[in-house]
Amino acid sequence: MSTLLPAQPSLAMQARQALERTILAGDYLPGERLVEERLCAELGISRPPLREALKELAHTGLVEHIPRKGVRIMSITQHDVFEIATLRRDLERMALRLALPDLAPERVERCRAALREMERIAESGTEGDMVSAGFEFHFAVVGLAGHGRIESTYRAMAMQLQMCMALNNQARREIEDLDGNVARHARMLDVILTGDPEAIEAEFDDHGNLSFLVDVVDRLDGATPESDRWLEEVRSALPPAT
Repeated sequence: MSTLLPAQPSLAMQARQALERTILAGDYLPGERLVEERLCAELGISRPPLREALKELAHTGLVEHIPRKGVRIMSITQHDVFEIATLRRDLERMALRLALPDLAPERVERCRAALREMERIAESGTEGDMVSAGFEFHFAVVGLAGHGRIESTYRAMAMQLQMCMALNNQARREIEDLDGNVARHARMLDVILTGDPEAIEAEFDDHGNLSFLVDVVDRLDGATPESDRWLEEVRSALPPAT
């Protein structure tokens, strides 16, 4: 009987995974152009597999093709950040209000599993891997409500949320390593499990997911009166970066 060996990832798949990790690590700014020659040299591959990788990343929304200008990282404006952050805040809090007071054990286990994956990545993974795992943790927290439409709305913002998370991790590099990232999320889950609405609300406010609003967001274009007003309010209320 012949034994089938597991298929090795193609060059395009390896390139896609490497680029995704790099982008989600915050090494590129939203809207930044990707230069094929430089990427080929960095990844050690030719143009065909690179272009296939970029095509796949475009399907996820992480990069976008601009006619006659090439490929760039998904563009996010300051107004986009305003919309993403405010919608995320309301979805997460709505989900927790619906989930309490009786948290379903199987949904709690989903959160624990996501946290264990973050712990695994802290040992041997990268910042980009941690962004993806962090999103899955928050998605599991939203899932505590058992509300499919809230989950689908949250999932629809996956890449945009992860880009904001990448910017946030970039802003927190000097005060938090991967282990610290895990500890911050473990603390959130511990507070959620107390079932105390006021404590949960306070923990969400102090979670540190808006650290990038202090200065990183200023590198983005596209401010509006609405985003300026919101940013001023949020910055005035942000706790110290710890």
